[in-house]
Amino acid sequence: MKILLIEDEPELAEVIRASLEKELYLVELAEDFESAIEKVALYEYDCILLDIMLPGGSGLDILEELKKNKIDGNVIIISAKDSLDDKLVGLELGADDYLTKPFHIAELNARIKAVFRRKNLSGENTIVTGNTVLDLNEREFKVDGSPFPLNRKEFNILNYFLVNKNRLITKNALAEHVWGDHIDQADNFDFIYYQIKNLRKKLQTSNAQIEIQSIYGVGYKLIEL
Repeated sequence: MKILLIEDEPELAEVIRASLEKELYLVELAEDFESAIEKVALYEYDCILLDIMLPGGSGLDILEELKKNKIDGNVIIISAKDSLDDKLVGLELGADDYLTKPFHIAELNARIKAVFRRKNLSGENTIVTGNTVLDLNEREFKVDGSPFPLNRKEFNILNYFLVNKNRLITKNALAEHVWGDHIDQADNFDFIYYQIKNLRKKLQTSNAQIEIQSIYGVGYKLIEL
């Protein structure tokens, strides 16, 4: 899962990022209003953690920008401001949850999972397709009820494909989602071909009733067999 953390307090941002990365999330950071606006315009995220008070602007203005451009980022406001008005405005502008500082990282992690389940998985913790089950809590992939090992990148790629089953996934979208905005520094997409090739082999070896198809010159699509 790819998360954008919009937070200007360096120490808190680092604590949150380190904790979420231990949960195997891909975390990107925006420390001010301008960089946050740029990131939400250029990249897609499974969840956005949004502070209201930012250098250069308000997090509520970022919510308005998301709403105006119909971007659904699964937004959780994390703010020291605990006024009812701020909460109501944030929720009316499209935020999915509101967490007041200080908070426990465990609670934040639970809120992230809950938002993702509600929006993407109809409240479930697993994605069931054909004879396969992807368990997001245990980070386990099963075929016909038996666990089949995937490395971290393979799991994240398969998760992204399953959430977008039967949809065309471009190489750029896949790279940004799994590797983050540092993908701009890559010379080519050879690393994507390598990961997809390995994942395909594992799906075939496990007799999974799903397949990743290549759409020549564009990207990939996952289908159920």
